[in-house]
Amino acid sequence: MANALVWFRNDLRLADQPALAAALAAGQVPVCVYIHEPEEEGDWAPGPAAEAWRHYSLAALDASLRARGSRLRIFRGPSRAVIEALVAACDIEAVYWTRRYEPAIERRDAAIKRALREQGVHAESFNGALLFEPWELATKQGGPYRVFTPFWRAALAHWRAHRLLDAPASIPDLEGDPDGIRLETLRLPPARDPDALLRHGWKPGEAGAHEALELFIEGALHGYRQGRDRPDQVGTSRLSPHLHFGEIAPWRIVAALETQRSAATSADIDAFVRELGWREFACHLLHHFPHTPDADFNPRFDRFEWAPPQRRLLQAWRLGRTGVPIVDAGMRELRESGWMHNRVRMLAASYLCKHLRQHWREGARWFWQHLVDADLASNTLGWQWVAGTGADAAPYFRVFNPVTQAVKFDPEGRYVARWLPELARLPMPARHAPWTAPQLARRLAPDYPARPVVGLEEGREAALAAWRALAASRREEDQGDAPEEGAPT
Repeated sequence: MANALVWFRNDLRLADQPALAAALAAGQVPVCVYIHEPEEEGDWAPGPAAEAWRHYSLAALDASLRARGSRLRIFRGPSRAVIEALVAACDIEAVYWTRRYEPAIERRDAAIKRALREQGVHAESFNGALLFEPWELATKQGGPYRVFTPFWRAALAHWRAHRLLDAPASIPDLEGDPDGIRLETLRLPPARDPDALLRHGWKPGEAGAHEALELFIEGALHGYRQGRDRPDQVGTSRLSPHLHFGEIAPWRIVAALETQRSAATSADIDAFVRELGWREFACHLLHHFPHTPDADFNPRFDRFEWAPPQRRLLQAWRLGRTGVPIVDAGMRELRESGWMHNRVRMLAASYLCKHLRQHWREGARWFWQHLVDADLASNTLGWQWVAGTGADAAPYFRVFNPVTQAVKFDPEGRYVARWLPELARLPMPARHAPWTAPQLARRLAPDYPARPVVGLEEGREAALAAWRALAASRREEDQGDAPEEGAPT
């Protein structure tokens, strides 16, 4: 039998694995490899939280392969050099992988594919991550979408069912080929707390992804439209890290949800699939606008007057010490569990960008380092959406009031009490705004900040003033570009 290299990346599963399926369909022995070279991801090398998840997911993948007669070979070094060495050592005639869409990775993969083909090796990549690849949907003018609603309308109009591929029952293996290195030598989990993920209930790996999907279908799916906004409840799927690492395909999730469709669940299913649509839209934007992880999508904001970086404010935000409970609860959840409820992500990001007027890149970098589901496309879209600088963004002048949001979505303060136990003794509504009951707060929560580092009204007014200054400069510029009266146009 001929041999093929199956290059695993962020597609750590055996079901719906088109690269593995291609090798088996061609009658080739798949040599399954993972190459660790985070430096090739440029300025956005994975953070420690995501790398810890990767460790457990790789271990789970190796165990699944071994149960079927194969194994995962792990290597470290430049991807192209490792692949070319394996091609020579293992008599490889084809290399297969599933595509990624980060700008640095797209450039790297294209160069590797060209090099392999020039050497006479069959090199082929597949879609393993998206319902629609970034180039499959375009406006009537042939360009990329910049607004979600027409993008999603086009996606629904072009909807197609993906074929489901079960994990193979057995996988042939090659004997005598390079073994690679032990997973432990990569030192991916943090030394200070290597089991933090497991302690917080996460189960990385393909089996964990399917279990999370089953739990979602049995529970939070019912009432998802409203429940997804409630951080005090189990109202979300918690599938985002499984999707990021490719432990489950999005089309398998959709197929599983469709089996549950009824008059009672239809609207909730549509709401969840639409959330998958935002993930698709994020990849669409990143592919077509690869500069946006570091630069404003809307160039108007290149001249926006952000406040100078202030270490005191940034540290208060990062450590959950801003004095705004819903924001601080989210930031504590992030640091302790590697995740944050999506509604709270929005509120924490809004407070940083609007009330503290710190640049969105400061927040994007912090989330990148601490989220287990840190995804460059989604992280970029989310931060630029909140900051008002991105595609289909919330206008900058929309400033969320974190207290009214907390009262609405955490009405009994249970989420705040869980992650800020020092506030658990405060009654409602003081739990969401301790500064409104200063004497009670000093007595029952003496260790919590007495007041926000930047007051809500003060921060809102400063943000709106900066927005008005930007709008005024834009009007002046437009007037300066206007033709003189009577001049030809």
